[in-house]
Amino acid sequence: MNDWPQAWSDDNRGSRYGRGSGSAQPEGARVMRQVRRGQAPPPGQGYGGVPRQQSYVNGQGHGGYGDDTSYDDGYDSGYNTGQVYGGGSGGGRDDTGMREPRPAPNWRRRFKVASITLVTVLVVTSVATYFWADSKLNRDVDLSKVIERPEAGEGTNYLIVGSDSREGMTAEQKKELHTGSADGKRTDSMMLLHVGSNGDTLVSLPRDSDVEIPTYVGSESGKTFKGTGRHTKLNAAYAEDGPTLLVRTVEFNTGLHIDHYVEIGFAGFANIVDAVGGVEMDIPQDIKDSKSGADFKKGKQTLNGEQSLAFVRTRYALAGSDLDRTKNQQKFLNALASQVATPSTVLNPFKLYPTMSAGLDSLIVDKDMGLWDLASMFWAMKSVNGGDGKSMNMPVSGSSGGNLVWDKAKVKTLVEQLKNDETVTVSDK
Repeated sequence: MNDWPQAWSDDNRGSRYGRGSGSAQPEGARVMRQVRRGQAPPPGQGYGGVPRQQSYVNGQGHGGYGDDTSYDDGYDSGYNTGQVYGGGSGGGRDDTGMREPRPAPNWRRRFKVASITLVTVLVVTSVATYFWADSKLNRDVDLSKVIERPEAGEGTNYLIVGSDSREGMTAEQKKELHTGSADGKRTDSMMLLHVGSNGDTLVSLPRDSDVEIPTYVGSESGKTFKGTGRHTKLNAAYAEDGPTLLVRTVEFNTGLHIDHYVEIGFAGFANIVDAVGGVEMDIPQDIKDSKSGADFKKGKQTLNGEQSLAFVRTRYALAGSDLDRTKNQQKFLNALASQVATPSTVLNPFKLYPTMSAGLDSLIVDKDMGLWDLASMFWAMKSVNGGDGKSMNMPVSGSSGGNLVWDKAKVKTLVEQLKNDETVTVSDK
């Protein structure tokens, strides 16, 4: 004997209620979701022959109260079709009411989209950076004003000038950098950089070099000044009429065509060094120079902007005076170029952009100078102490009246090798 009402058995209870319940009421929806149903009954009739109940959703209209024909759109329509519990997005159900498996992600397509997006961002950033950097170049030197120029040879020749310009510096900065307060500007260092296919060559031109000032056209007045055979120090040419007369004087005394001109002042030099985070140098000897502010012990150390400027300007603390100073300047510029070109600078936008900004704001270049020319110059400066590169002073044979006299035979050979873009074999010894 069983305990079911009216002595019903499990098999004769009908199909109105779920199995496993001892109650005369239907199981709740949370339990009944596990019941697998067959095909839905015809309209107007519920399961087991029980008439379909009206829907209480909108009250009237589609799926509303009293609309028997809209039963499937009412509150329990999803329950009857298996779409309420465990529904949601992704994956439908098959004919048995079981969820269909979610399709596997298309990793190849995702990788392709990500790659295209990355390339697009890099291209846009690179183009924007190029135009930003190009707009910051100070193209103030017009080499078309230089007259009677020698023919251009193979490769590219840069005249790199460090001036003692104090323009824009405060009194405090002048004191910190030990620059003094002299008016105008003079060349503190001059270098000739040849970039070619047979090795790059950096040649320092001592500012005390004995040169002849040739006939030239004034950069501001446009007036022609006839040459008189007058000899003076090389840096006097810059003091008399600026970059164009300096280029004219170098070309006249060497016979070598200058393709580009680059100049940087005191403050700009220090700012570049600070932006890159300092430059590591191996100081060859103890140096103390009250005029430049240098105070160094021998050995490796990292120099900030102020210390770097003091190091490259040091002259009186060195036994060889200007010639030894130019060698220190070469070493430092090579180290600076190498520091700028390291991955830690190039791949770090928080260091690269400040360095570029400091450098581009500080440089004065010729009107034909482009960013690619500038980049080529820096890479060549980095390579002159390695591989096929070479750094040297202009060969000197003696002095006259305190000026350094160039060795004419060696200078002639050097110029010919540079013109023809040949490997330089000349020594400055």
